[in-house]
Amino acid sequence: MLTLPEKIIFTLAVLATLAAVYFGVRRLVRLISAGHGSPDWKLAWKRLVNVLVRMVTFQPVFRFRFWPSLFHALVGWGFGFYILVDLFDVVHGYLPGFVFPGVVGNVYRLLADLSSVAVLVGVIFFVFRRFVFRPANLSTRQTTLLSPKARFGIWRDSAIVATFIIIHVGSRFAGESLAIAATGSPDPWQPFASAVIGLWAGMSPQALVVGEHVAFWLAIGLIMLFIPYFPYTKHVHLFFAPLNFLLKPERRSIGELGYINLEDTSIEQFGAAKLNELGWEQLMDPYACIMCFRCQEVCPAYATGKVLSPAALEINKRYFLNTVNSLADSPALTGFAIPEEAVWACTSCGACVDICPVGNEPMRDILDIRRNLVLMENNFPKQLESAFRGMERAANPWGVPSTERMKWAEGLKVPTIEQNPEPDVLWWVGCAPATEARAQKTARAFAKILNSAGVNFAVLGQNEQCTGDSARRAGREDIFFGLATANVEILNEVKPKRIVTTCPHCLHTLKNEYPAFGGNYEVIHYTQLINELVRDGKLKLESQAPDGNGSKAITYHDPCYLGRHNGIYEDPRLVLKEAQAELVEMPHHSDKSFCCGAGGGQMWKEEEPGTGRISAARVAEAKATGAETMAVACPFCMIMLTDAAKADGEQVKVVDVAELLAERIQET
Repeated sequence: MLTLPEKIIFTLAVLATLAAVYFGVRRLVRLISAGHGSPDWKLAWKRLVNVLVRMVTFQPVFRFRFWPSLFHALVGWGFGFYILVDLFDVVHGYLPGFVFPGVVGNVYRLLADLSSVAVLVGVIFFVFRRFVFRPANLSTRQTTLLSPKARFGIWRDSAIVATFIIIHVGSRFAGESLAIAATGSPDPWQPFASAVIGLWAGMSPQALVVGEHVAFWLAIGLIMLFIPYFPYTKHVHLFFAPLNFLLKPERRSIGELGYINLEDTSIEQFGAAKLNELGWEQLMDPYACIMCFRCQEVCPAYATGKVLSPAALEINKRYFLNTVNSLADSPALTGFAIPEEAVWACTSCGACVDICPVGNEPMRDILDIRRNLVLMENNFPKQLESAFRGMERAANPWGVPSTERMKWAEGLKVPTIEQNPEPDVLWWVGCAPATEARAQKTARAFAKILNSAGVNFAVLGQNEQCTGDSARRAGREDIFFGLATANVEILNEVKPKRIVTTCPHCLHTLKNEYPAFGGNYEVIHYTQLINELVRDGKLKLESQAPDGNGSKAITYHDPCYLGRHNGIYEDPRLVLKEAQAELVEMPHHSDKSFCCGAGGGQMWKEEEPGTGRISAARVAEAKATGAETMAVACPFCMIMLTDAAKADGEQVKVVDVAELLAERIQET
């Protein structure tokens, strides 16, 4: 189809584009490689099939915003096939006689035709959505630190990319229609292109041929101009999103943090102050970012008016990376990427990591920045000093002496490991249930359940210490290291068959983070054990609720560290079912649950300024369901939500699922 001069010009354009791609890719590799560590390429082969399924189905995208996700999928599916279409068009331009034969050719033309329409419809939808309807969830508040270049650049890049796609796909579609018109009859395998051949009525054969050439250069030639610009736009996620899924380091949970050996005296830098002190995968995240603001939309801190936006963090990183060729002298992350106030607003709930359709982990950046602020600069909210001191001196954030660790169990049959050295289950009570008045009721209820079921269990008693979760997520890696090392030594000596925890934070730490210290245990949450006991017929329950009124409406709050971090959603609900509760779900539940506000060390400090408290927002959501009771399965959630409910006039009662079930145990 192309003339000889056109073939020469196109060949030179391809060579120039390949050169631009080479230098662009080399720059990206150099910047990403400036981060700590390197990818394990063996992981890519293990994950390849799963990632291909994700790419084809767009499953991560469809978890949120259904209609935008559907139109995004139309664009993605269409553009995915267009890679083959564009390659074939280039070959066809050089070799006009080359076509796919028979049925293969027919199916190819049909898919190309459908892809053109799908892409055009999808892009037009997004043009209207972004530039006409302009929903608030596609941007951020003015109080959020977002690069001025990004505030303008996101809109500019969207306009440029939308224009490119419309011209590229539209021209190719028009070119096919012109080619069909030149044959004099519609092509049944290209129904949409055939439907518009009337637009070319009256054009001479020569004009149709010229039109085809113009369409080719607009469609294919435009790619040559666009590719050098492409790496600077958010749309480079087409390549980096799959790489993110293929190469991210293996983790037991979205909240598992990397091991730091504090006994290694050669370590001079803790956490991250600058970009090059992040991991390589954290430098790849901004290139994978779609700038869709989904992480911001599910962030409890942002929802309650705080300055934190996980989306802004990644976008600021990206716009800075667009301006440099080296990270040798990059400024402080708290200067251009995220303010200190936002760093301390994060609850480490994991919602941003969980919802991200491309596998980004802004929470990890924040926790690394905390490590640096605390350990390198001694810069942290002063309210945390009491909890840090308690964990250092008394091995628990409340600062309660170990001699008082078992006071909660007075009058109950709760054997220690010394009294029962070979239990079937070691119960890790946790600091809150052992020392905090309201949470102690949960511990007493669970003790009643264990004894009623005849479980052979024991507790560590005075030897139990804080797992160090709060210290680690508040940046005090040194406190966590000491507690983790000591706890693993004790547990390895005890050699527990199974560990059951009252607290999801203990569950997460023992199960997902202690293996790095040599502690590998089977760890379950108490709701999982309760369901086992009910299933095995070891718990005898009353057939009717204690008040004699049958089932009662209850809404359940999913703790972040039980749900998103460890995937335990059904077990607490099954316990509520056994407790004769009529479950009424809140809008934010299961993997989209809203945080109580305690995680990430927030339990021990005041919330950062905002329009409201996270716990108050959660209580308001529970109250809106009409349920008078909100059930929880975490002592931190219990404390935070009970306080919020009191401030709201106690219109919603907060109880633990263990308490509800304990009420129904048959007395013998």
